[in-house]
Amino acid sequence: MAIAYVNGDFLPLDEARISVLDRGFLFSDSVYEVIPVYAGHCFRLAEHLQRLDDSLAGLRISNPHALSAWTELVAALIDANDGGDLSVYIQVTRGAPPRRDHRLPSDVAPTVVAFCQSRGEPDAAVMRDGIGAITHVDTRWHYCSIKSTSLLANVMAADAARAEGATEALLVRDGAVLEGTSSNVFAVIDDRLITPALRETILPGITRAAVLEIATREGIGHQEIDTLTPAALAGASEIWITSSTREVFAVTRLDGKPVGAGRPGPLWTRMRSCLQAMAHE
Repeated sequence: MAIAYVNGDFLPLDEARISVLDRGFLFSDSVYEVIPVYAGHCFRLAEHLQRLDDSLAGLRISNPHALSAWTELVAALIDANDGGDLSVYIQVTRGAPPRRDHRLPSDVAPTVVAFCQSRGEPDAAVMRDGIGAITHVDTRWHYCSIKSTSLLANVMAADAARAEGATEALLVRDGAVLEGTSSNVFAVIDDRLITPALRETILPGITRAAVLEIATREGIGHQEIDTLTPAALAGASEIWITSSTREVFAVTRLDGKPVGAGRPGPLWTRMRSCLQAMAHE
């Protein structure tokens, strides 16, 4: 039986409830984190909890727990769900005031919800053949560095990708490719690993940081650039997307055209192997 956590209580997931007046429900006035778990152990938990704290600060929501309390909560939730390979989802909302009002309340306690989902091995066909992606206009709000639950623009862009037989949409704003709907983006251009530099319109991905760390350790030439144009991306020999749940996927088709040789490239193969080793340490 799946077990969830809601405001101090562990209970069956299908019994988890929040108030209809909760601002996370009414206004998407909330933030979230997704933490990958390998054999019962979190991957980069401290980094995820730091990003959660940064996102809360960005929306001026008080963090309801200290780092040690979050660590204990996550460990207890993993144990309650029998460990294994999981994803832990955490959402913190501003809370449920007594009435719906656009103005931020000053005297309401945050709502904390968390639950686990199983995380199996990626599809063998995806590992062998890669995935398709499209470029798509970015219609999200400006502060994408905050991991907000206001994800409707992401959802609609991802659905546009699915309608074209693709897996992910890579979002373009002011002539620059920023990131995917639920991923960061990398490209191999002239044998150099390229990724857009962080800014307010890009989420600071935990796996993104791990990839850059591996590139430094392995002597892989890499660079964070201000503007990755759609034309430069289209000419890349390899394109990757990274996220906590996907780790690193190879994009082998972009806007219906092959990327490089049209199959996962050698640098992706090397990076995936290194990232897997890091995750299972």
